[in-house]
Amino acid sequence: MTPDRDDRPPADTSDDLAALRARVSQLEAAAPARPRHHLRSFFSGLLIVLVAILTPLSAVATWASDIVGDTDRYVATMEPLASDPDVQAAVTNRVTNVVMENIDLKALLSDVAPADRPRLEKALGTLSGPLTSGLSGFVHNTVQKFVSSDSFEKLWTGLNRRAHTAVDKALTGSGGGAVKLTNDAVTIDLAPVIDEAKKRLVDRGLGVASKIPAVHTDFTVLTSDSIGKIKKGFRLLQLMGVWLPVITLVLAACAVLLAVRRRRALVAAGIAVAVGAALLGIGLWAFRAFYLDGLPSEVSQPAAGAVYDALVRFLRTTVRMLITVGIVVALAAWLSGDGRAATRVKAMWRGGIGAVRDAAGLTGGPVGAWVHRAKTWLNWTVVAVSAVIMLVWDRPTGVVIVWIALCALIALAVIEFLDDDGSPHVTAVPAG
Repeated sequence: MTPDRDDRPPADTSDDLAALRARVSQLEAAAPARPRHHLRSFFSGLLIVLVAILTPLSAVATWASDIVGDTDRYVATMEPLASDPDVQAAVTNRVTNVVMENIDLKALLSDVAPADRPRLEKALGTLSGPLTSGLSGFVHNTVQKFVSSDSFEKLWTGLNRRAHTAVDKALTGSGGGAVKLTNDAVTIDLAPVIDEAKKRLVDRGLGVASKIPAVHTDFTVLTSDSIGKIKKGFRLLQLMGVWLPVITLVLAACAVLLAVRRRRALVAAGIAVAVGAALLGIGLWAFRAFYLDGLPSEVSQPAAGAVYDALVRFLRTTVRMLITVGIVVALAAWLSGDGRAATRVKAMWRGGIGAVRDAAGLTGGPVGAWVHRAKTWLNWTVVAVSAVIMLVWDRPTGVVIVWIALCALIALAVIEFLDDDGSPHVTAVPAG
């Protein structure tokens, strides 16, 4: 008689369970993958932090090499200051004061009859006030007209070209012994401006101006003592030039390749670039106030502020460009992921473009089928071309980066619009 199934002896499962647990423990001990991943994540994060630190230094290095180290670019940077109202006012006031200090009021009365001269010279003490005021206004008006002319712009360019070597020495300590800094300041000798002012005063009837001797007076462009502590570091950045940005880019690529979650690392790298550039922008703003507060009282602060803004204009443009690039890269990397929010955004993107295509009643045909097969490569081609354009563009601004991103977005939209896998489009008909 065959025993019933319920009467069979139960299997001993306790030994099997113990063996299974032992096997799991053995496998976990034999394959310690997690610590290795933690190590990779640690070094990837460390490289991203370095990218954030090196981003502002790279921008300063490029600026030091292109603007401070290149005479032509420096002159082009300073050239617009010739038409800056604050600089024009400072130069006008400086030249007017020098001319007035060297005009002998008594010489104005040289044509007066000898019999009347003692009486007038005695009265000069009471007349000198109004006479000086009127003459000062006349000189100021004449100098101001010259400073506002095209002739001054050409003269200003030549003066800055000669002063560039002193600027280089003030910022980096280079330039040789022949370069002189007056009272730890980079100055422009306004003697040519004074000579031109003397000629114009004589042409307007003030002949005594021809007797003014050759006068050398300085217009302060940059004070060296305020930046003396960072001079060695600045010189090192200048020597690094274009290599530091390349190193930063390589470190960012290594951080992404080393990471376990590369898409997340790319997002972090983009944010690191944007944050580093933003910190540089804040530093430029803070240093401006610190620099202007440390100027001597005789230096015009509005003019000094205009000079500072001109010198760092390229840096500020670079800051805006890097912030834009960092945000665009981080956003693109995030949207390429499969997170819930990113997936929802992509679904809205595809659904919206698909709705437009369906509403137009268009089908891709053979072109749509080819686009569907090559869609991935086409999308990456758009991304690669956009990246190459940004790299080869000479000094791209934030606006240029935004336009490149918008053009890339339009190209991706066209690819999505043409994508057609050939499946029939079913339009849901409401019931009833």
